[in-house]
Amino acid sequence: MRVLLDECVPQPMHALLGHLLRGHQVDHVAVVGWKGKKDIPLLADAARRGYQMFVTNNVAQFSDPDECRAIKRSGMHHVTYDLDNGLDGLARAAGALCAALRGIVGDLDGSSAQRLAKVTSLRAATQRYTITDPEVEPPSNYWP
Repeated sequence: MRVLLDECVPQPMHALLGHLLRGHQVDHVAVVGWKGKKDIPLLADAARRGYQMFVTNNVAQFSDPDECRAIKRSGMHHVTYDLDNGLDGLARAAGALCAALRGIVGDLDGSSAQRLAKVTSLRAATQRYTITDPEVEPPSNYWP
């Protein structure tokens, strides 16, 4: 599958998603020379170049009837995700996108019908790690 990342997708995600989606072509708008291109011609050009999936955090596209028509005309699968403010928001968005995109590509690869996918955000209030003091709670075989 050929996947195009929108300009609003942080460019460092390009290499990471390319690594996670081995066997698929992942490009970023900035890398293919389309930086600054407006969404409606961008979607048409991407479809003409054979991209099958477009990934963006610009959920406002669905509020604009012209952009909705351009999405539909493109025939590409359209993947959106939320991006909260700040570095923590970027980290949550990157984690959610990385965790979900392999499954989305797997489910849609070879699909002849256009699909819209919305990546579920990681919640800010959820703690995703634990910290322990090995002096108080040593893991087995940690201390002799």
